[in-house]
Amino acid sequence: MKILLATQNKHKVDEISRLLKPYAIDVASLLDYPELGEIVEDGDSLEANALIKAKAGYTHCGLPTLSDDTGLFVDALDGAPGIYAARYAGEQATYDDNVEKMLGAMKTVPEGKRQAQFQTVAVFYDGKTSISAAGVVEGNISLSRQGNSGFGYDPIFIVDDTQKTYAQMDISEKNRLSHRKRAFESLLIKLNHTHQAFKVGLR
Repeated sequence: MKILLATQNKHKVDEISRLLKPYAIDVASLLDYPELGEIVEDGDSLEANALIKAKAGYTHCGLPTLSDDTGLFVDALDGAPGIYAARYAGEQATYDDNVEKMLGAMKTVPEGKRQAQFQTVAVFYDGKTSISAAGVVEGNISLSRQGNSGFGYDPIFIVDDTQKTYAQMDISEKNRLSHRKRAFESLLIKLNHTHQAFKVGLR
């Protein structure tokens, strides 16, 4: 079975592809279909945005599609940036822009009051039905950047019970504690009951 990952983010492609290795799945991504361009994510929730991407990918490529959307929800900011995490500092914001804006917004918030959550919703869409699942990781926003690996908010998100940001972890530790992994693992369990290709050991 060939499926599409509805993302042009190489980091996501690598991370999700690793999770799919045990399955009878051949993976393509929107990196293979640059003509599609940017998909406008104008939904009002993570699930809505993930489904928008999945349907756009399916419509363009004709392949069953996996997609996801992630938000960062910071208690001291009343849940912001939430579903707008990727464009927190503006529509053309870079990862660094978003991190700097977050550090500025949290400048006066003391330790012990910097709780945050990463939430991911993963979606599968095959032209007929959609299946979704969520993954959550609790943590805190650090006072400054820590670590050099990862992407996005990784240098400032301290995962609960580790005292480390994602950017301070090696790839195996980050993957083990990933909100995206938790979402896709839950989704794959659901797909195992509905789609033959998602049964482990059939490759």
